[in-house]
Amino acid sequence: MTERNADSKIVLAGPALGVLELASIARGYVALDAASKRADVVVIRSEPITPGKYWLALSGGEAEVEESLAAAVSAAGASRIDSVLLAYVHEAVGLAVAGASIERPPLSSVGAIELSSIASAVRAADAALKAAQVTLVDLHLARGIGGKGYLVVSGELSDVEAAVDAAVYAAGESWLVGREVIANPDAPVHHAVASRSAR
Repeated sequence: MTERNADSKIVLAGPALGVLELASIARGYVALDAASKRADVVVIRSEPITPGKYWLALSGGEAEVEESLAAAVSAAGASRIDSVLLAYVHEAVGLAVAGASIERPPLSSVGAIELSSIASAVRAADAALKAAQVTLVDLHLARGIGGKGYLVVSGELSDVEAAVDAAVYAAGESWLVGREVIANPDAPVHHAVASRSAR
């Protein structure tokens, strides 16, 4: 369950984030049980997704998340698709994973990275934001896109290019579906990003 402060804003339980993605919904529940029993963490996401996959995300202290994620990965066995442990996740990424709304700044140059796993998209987003002066415009995970993930960042062109390079490297080439940079996006791109993120 996601934690909220007095203003009903989502807050993370600690600096670490763990994400696990499985090919089996049934085994996902077993992995969730193993994770929650192992250490004191907050489950910020846990749900079945199309096409018949399951994913969970954990927040908390580094040691606790590492221990819980290890237990979940062990329980997942051969059903594990991908996983990631980020000891000090970029706050914007952690909040996006938890389901917080992302404020949309005016777009400058835009970089979009599409990946075939949720965990690789989270890895990529964290690396992008830590590599350059860019803003996370969108982080879409799983729902309505066949269980894939994508992220959109905005900033100066050189920063966007550096962020996209870092994101692809962190995610792993084998997960990459597509990467694009638009130096000067036209109004329909601004509208498309704002419309999707408002849902």
